[in-house]
Amino acid sequence: MSTGPATATIPDLNQSQRNIVLAAAFLGWLCAGVQMAQMNLVNGSATREFAAQGMIQAGSSLNLGQVFTTPLLPGSAAADFSRLDDPELQKLVGQRTPLWFAWYNAAFLFGAAAGGLVFGWVGDRAGRVRAMVLSILCYSVFAGLCYYASSPEQLLLLRGLSSMGVGGMWPAAVSLASEAWSSGSRPLLSGIIGSSANVGICGMGVIGWQIPITQDSWRWVMPIASVPILLAIAIAFLVPESPAWQRTKLGGSNAPKKKSLWEVFEPKLLPVTLIGIALAGIPLLGGWGTTSWLIPWSEKAVGRADPGAKAIASIMRAGGGAIGSFLGGVLANLFGRRGTYFTISLASLLVTQWVFWFLTPKSPLFPGSVFLVGFISMIYFGWLPLYLPELFPTHVRATGSGVSFNFGRIGTAFGVLGAGAVSTFFQGDYAATGRVTSLVYLLGMIAICFAPDTSKRKLTEGD
Repeated sequence: MSTGPATATIPDLNQSQRNIVLAAAFLGWLCAGVQMAQMNLVNGSATREFAAQGMIQAGSSLNLGQVFTTPLLPGSAAADFSRLDDPELQKLVGQRTPLWFAWYNAAFLFGAAAGGLVFGWVGDRAGRVRAMVLSILCYSVFAGLCYYASSPEQLLLLRGLSSMGVGGMWPAAVSLASEAWSSGSRPLLSGIIGSSANVGICGMGVIGWQIPITQDSWRWVMPIASVPILLAIAIAFLVPESPAWQRTKLGGSNAPKKKSLWEVFEPKLLPVTLIGIALAGIPLLGGWGTTSWLIPWSEKAVGRADPGAKAIASIMRAGGGAIGSFLGGVLANLFGRRGTYFTISLASLLVTQWVFWFLTPKSPLFPGSVFLVGFISMIYFGWLPLYLPELFPTHVRATGSGVSFNFGRIGTAFGVLGAGAVSTFFQGDYAATGRVTSLVYLLGMIAICFAPDTSKRKLTEGD
């Protein structure tokens, strides 16, 4: 790309500035991981509280009218938990909990898809840093408001709104960090960013392990998610903007002038966009539609006798995931983008099938196996921050990365709803559900065969 006088005056970031960028991306995605973990931990407890209030009925589906007709106030005081001693209500809760688990996760995924599209566009139009700040404010404010939800439908809506910020954080952070660091540093960089969400998930699990999350004490989890508002303020004042984005914004003689939200779906970019969506969607569905069931499965197996069981499962899954995602970019650089993805898909299929066929949450091998599942299946999320930005030119990099990752979430959301239906078909049998949904990893072994090799693309130029 040829440069004019304006673009020539924009220097690259120095080492201190690059470190600040990396810290901001890591912390922003770590806090997003806390958001991801929350409903996995509180779903069962929240469902029991709402059932004790008479808000979950047999044979009912979503009653969206309760979003507007129920005051936005904590409903815990109105819950008569003695009602849960009724065998019929216990049966109802057992049937509805997996379904609400699927609905909450689907709302998260739909919201994240919308947020990735909107904030990815903001990142390309107004800058990576502004998009990060707005994304963090979005997920912090709406997640904190979940404390006041007095019906499951209100909690569902607020969950979806908060997840828009989570969806927006990913493309903004990945694009900014990828453009700030040299190509030689990017595999390690991708692993660091990819692992940060799992660090957040693991941290939330530790908190839930130390402070039991129960049917009459789960709302305290929600205000924790508002703390990143302080991070958003710090990023707004301290984090430098991407020089590559600034050069493209100012433009040289060959700089692309068009910054349409839908440019990534035009013929020139459509093939790589579809590949990006597929490669991101498969591990997302594996995580949200398969391995996430390990947490409520643990809770159901031990009952209310050990409220920390679900937290331990979350810690083990995320702990393994943090290591796996950290290594994802390095492994992709050592063994090739496509070969690594294929191997992850095969290994994820084998280990999840083994767990769901041969183990139960009471098995001695279960905690270690959950750790292994997390380790293998989360390598994807160190691979994705390396590969997806390489698919797109600078002027649509945040949009393209966001569309790939978050449109993958749309397919995943439908897959999660399907997993909820499968769970209902199997009458809440989480193991049987996991045996079916884990077959998605077969699709990963197929999809990667159509992906281009992007290993030689450099991202520091304003291409």
